[in-house]
Amino acid sequence: MRIETWGGLKLRITGGDDREGSGNGPVVVLLHGFGAPGEDLVSLWRVLDVPRGTRFVFPEALLDLGGPYAGGRAWWNIDMARLEQSIARGETRDTQQVPEGLTEARARVVEMLATVDAKLTPSKVVLGGFSQGAMLSCDVALRTDRPLAGLVLLSGTFLAESEWSTLMQARKGLPVFMSHGRADRLLPFAISELLSERLAAAGLDVTWQPFNGGHEIPGGVLEGVGAFIRKALL
Repeated sequence: MRIETWGGLKLRITGGDDREGSGNGPVVVLLHGFGAPGEDLVSLWRVLDVPRGTRFVFPEALLDLGGPYAGGRAWWNIDMARLEQSIARGETRDTQQVPEGLTEARARVVEMLATVDAKLTPSKVVLGGFSQGAMLSCDVALRTDRPLAGLVLLSGTFLAESEWSTLMQARKGLPVFMSHGRADRLLPFAISELLSERLAAAGLDVTWQPFNGGHEIPGGVLEGVGAFIRKALL
């Protein structure tokens, strides 16, 4: 594994011919979730059953949360205490919300992806992430026209509903893998399911894999992601 800083983001790069990203294989970019350390998803490159020579890029989020998160990071800040209170009151999550900081995070990821294109010259790129990383990945995919072989959304949610909905049709045909736990307390299953339905209705090629669990990535989902990536990179 090697570490670079591209587009103002620290990256961990692995896979390829030398486990440091060499070669000319395709690239999978995965963004971690809120409160996780920058290396949170790196171990997935050893688990996912993907084509030989595939390279992986794991960007580290912009914000260092410090304090109780002990090295955890975020793409934009979330008031977790307020979120927990909202969950306890049974309030419905606002799908119209456009989080403060999303625009800056998107710009950094877009710049980073341009550098991935220039320095790794992949024939194909799959973009995705977990939780907040899934939200940001979806936002990047919908608000740009950069070529993507696939989009992986693991336990994400619907943001900026009015804006995203108008942008979806421009990505008609894009393969998308989505998973979500039916018992997810943080990000309700029903809202993720709604997003999958909207994407499919707009013509994106959605693979939807619900599971009996919470805010997590179980083994069955990893098998599904591997199969999705193999197909996307054919």
